[in-house]
Order: sequence, then structure tokens, then C-alpha cells
Amino acid sequence: MHMPWTRRKFIKYGLGITTGAVLTDALWIEKFFIETNEFFHGNANENTSNIKIVQLSDLHLQSVNYQLKQLAKKLNKLNPSLILITGDAIYKSTNTALLNDFLKLINQDIKKVAILGNWEYWGNVNLTELTGIYNDNNCTLLVNETRQYTFQNKTISITGVDDYLGGKPDINAAIEKYIKSDYHIVLNHCPLYSDTISLQINQDCNIDFILSGHTHGGQVNIAGFTPFLPPGCGRYVKGWYTTNSLKMYVSKGIGASVFPARFGARAEIAVFNLAI
Repeated sequence: MHMPWTRRKFIKYGLGITTGAVLTDALWIEKFFIETNEFFHGNANENTSNIKIVQLSDLHLQSVNYQLKQLAKKLNKLNPSLILITGDAIYKSTNTALLNDFLKLINQDIKKVAILGNWEYWGNVNLTELTGIYNDNNCTLLVNETRQYTFQNKTISITGVDDYLGGKPDINAAIEKYIKSDYHIVLNHCPLYSDTISLQINQDCNIDFILSGHTHGGQVNIAGFTPFLPPGCGRYVKGWYTTNSLKMYVSKGIGASVFPARFGARAEIAVFNLAI
């Protein structure tokens, strides 16, 4: 004979199921599944011929697991003209080789550009070794400098600033060798420094948008409430912002930091389409 469901029993089991679902989502689903957010800039749309650019942020590599192998396959299928790595690829010196292992899974013909995040500094990563690994994988590490690239007869300048927390960001030094281009994208790991960029940037330096990371989308985001954001975020959490007419996209990134879980902040890559 079954015991009748009491209100207390119902609440107890309900809370147990809910807690289990939340933990499953936080500890597995939102880290394991990587969403793709795609955007069209300027005159670009789904029907135009576009230059495709992918942003990867905050990998925090601990292993090259199934999730990252699938990500590499997806990147190869997308076959973008450019992959932009916006800092915190690794968070300690002993994991440097993992970055090489991951990058080797990505088509070497795809051009890549990277910047430093706070954890490359805080983790005492050997920057000379890191630069070598990036170079070996068709990737340029930018530290307060700008490079111009040409894709399908369109010029794209990429400016990479040093990390706001661990390095010495200098937007004026970074754009010193800027050459006017069809498109200009700034890579800046900590979004708070974008306030400085928006105030100091020369208006003739036509920035289309800034790409940042660092926040992990709050990592735990409950209906817009983020109980913890690391220093260097400011008011920025995820998605698009406009500061002094400059647009910025803040990626939720791939990995997790300190607390190995995500909730309400699913891992992502962002795809940007620029019209040819």
C-alpha cells in the first residue's frame, strides 16, 4: 500500500529534483555544450558574401577533452578567415603544452590572432614559450600593437592591447602603427579597460567594435544577478555594449575559473560576419 503524498513530502522531493537538475546543468551541461552566437556587421547579412571571424575566449585549458575536440571540428567546419583568441587561454605554466595540443587540432591554414589575459600573467606563463607556440600554429600574439590583414580584397586591422590586470595596456602605443583599413577590431581581455579606450582613441581610428572576455558571463548568472564578477569587469557581463559610441562584445568564453561550474552563462563562441 502506497503512502499518500503529503505537502511536506512533495516539497522535499521537488527540491531534490530541482537541486539535482541545477547541479547537472551547472557542473556539466553549460560547460560541456558550447553555443554559437552569430552576428552580422554593417551591410553584411545571411545573403551577402562575408568575411567570417570567430572569437574564442577564456579557454582556461586543463585538458584537451571531448568538448574541445568537438569545438576544433566545428571551427574547421566553419572555416573562418580569422580566429581571435581574447586571453586566458591557459592559467598556469604547466598547461602551456595543452594549448599547442588544442591548436594543432585546428586547420593550420586558418589565421589566428591572440592577446594575453590576466591568468597568463598570474599563472607565471612563460611568454616567450607561449609566443613560440602561437607562431607554430599560424597565430600572432599581439601585446599593445596592431597588424593589418587582407581577406578577399578587404583590409582588416586587429589591435591587441595588453591585459588590464596583469600587464600594462596602452591603447595609444597599440595603434601607433595603425593603417586605415576597411575594418578595425580591437582585442581587449578585461572589458573595463574599454572605457579608457573609448576616451583616448583617436576618432580617425575607425574602430568597428571591441572584443572582450574575462567575465565568463558571470559564470553563475541567476536571472541577471551575478553574485561574483572578477575585477576588471566594471559594469560589463556579457553581450553587446556601447560606450562613447564604441561597440563592444563581451564573450562568456569557454572554460571556468576558480569555481568549476557555470549556471545561466553557457560557454560560447561568437561569429562575426563582415561584408565584402
